[in-house]
Formats: sequence, C-alpha cells, structure tokens
Amino acid sequence: MSQARHIPQRTCVACRTTSDKREFVRIVRSAEGTVVADPTGKRDGRGAYLCASRACWEDALKKDRLARALRTAISPADREELQRYAEQIEPLGAAATA
Repeated sequence: MSQARHIPQRTCVACRTTSDKREFVRIVRSAEGTVVADPTGKRDGRGAYLCASRACWEDALKKDRLARALRTAISPADREELQRYAEQIEPLGAAATA
C-alpha cells in the first residue's frame, strides 16, 4: 500500500482561495527589497501567492494586500512590473484591451 504524495497547499492573498501550490504565481520580496514575480517558485526571499487571475492581481495591488503579505512597501517601478506580468498571465481578461 503506497502513501499518497503530499501536495503543498497555498492561499491566494487576494481572494483567500486555497489550492495546489503549482496553481498560483509566487511573488517574492528579495533581500535587496525588490518585489518581483517568481514563476519558478524557487527564488530566495519572503513569498506570497496569487491566483493566475487578473482580478486577484489588481485587488492585491490596489488594496495593498500583497505589500502586507510581503511586509514591505512596493515601489512604483515594482508595482508597474507586476501589473505588466499580470497582463501576460491572463490574456482572456476583459480588462486587458489596452
């Protein structure tokens, strides 16, 4: 009888949905203080997870949920880079017609 393999669970900081770690995008605060998306999930630093949904990304950035989870202020340059990343992960989003 083989044991079921453990699948890591994570929670989206915006919508609070819990699911498999691989279904989320990790956002990491590096030691230098920059905040970047970490699609590999292996970068060093404090991490937070977001769904691959534009609504979650906008909510997390607008309401500072991501900044609170990472315990840092997100610079305007990092915020812009995260918004650019969000546009790439959900090309079917209705708000993506810019």
